[in-house]
Amino acid sequence: MNVKARAKINLCLDVLGTRPDGYHEILTVMHPLELHDKIKVEALSTGALEVYCSHPDVPSGPGNLVYRAADLLRSQCGCSMGASICIRKNIPVAAGLAGGSADAAAVLEALNRLWGLGLGESELLQLGEKVGADVPFCLAGKTALAGGKGEILTPVPSFPGLGVVLVKPPFGVSTARVYSLFDSSPAGPGPNTGAMVSALEKRDFEAVAALLSNVLERVTAALHPEIYEIKKALYDAGAAGAVMSGSGPTVFGLCRSPGEGLSVAARLDLPGCRVTVNETV
Repeated sequence: MNVKARAKINLCLDVLGTRPDGYHEILTVMHPLELHDKIKVEALSTGALEVYCSHPDVPSGPGNLVYRAADLLRSQCGCSMGASICIRKNIPVAAGLAGGSADAAAVLEALNRLWGLGLGESELLQLGEKVGADVPFCLAGKTALAGGKGEILTPVPSFPGLGVVLVKPPFGVSTARVYSLFDSSPAGPGPNTGAMVSALEKRDFEAVAALLSNVLERVTAALHPEIYEIKKALYDAGAAGAVMSGSGPTVFGLCRSPGEGLSVAARLDLPGCRVTVNETV
């Protein structure tokens, strides 16, 4: 079985506080992209669990989030089947685009079918929450307002066909470190999440672009000032809006269409950065 694991961007992201379980309480609007990893999943009657990944910086075997997701699914359902899972990475790694979570979600769905487990959507979402904070959103696969640690999902209208210029600098960031620094930093202004949801409902492109906001951006930029340089470069190149996604370091520029995104990307001069043009779905 061949499946797609789609990346996401955060149109806005607020952090409301810490939780007893070690996660943070967040409020964010996430939108899926056409950008995806390709995963081949085959059931194995031997009970072996094999995970292979094409990217040198992503572990194969038990160190991969996909392996942990598949093993958890198997143990929760009392299943003795195995699987061979091959991941071809297209989503940048450690980039704030939920690549690992997307892979885990796609494999959970695939194995639920291949192993004949018969889990419903709510059961998969509960399982996904145990794997990672972004996994429930990736399982749902639709634009959503996410609360809690990311598992409380409220569908909001998507805005497909927008151009998204993704700029991944030549470094990664630790999500745990970014959140830790956020906790020790002075409070700053947060996004207008309600206005963002309203803008999506109205398909108001100008408002969506103007409301892009991420409270973690200033924290990651304090570690890597290149974040702000990339953001400025995107605006200078003609993006209608720009913001960092997740805990970073990827910064994206929003455009009316993929064609406009290609024009913006052509004007960028950001040595060492990976620049790709994608679109919302």
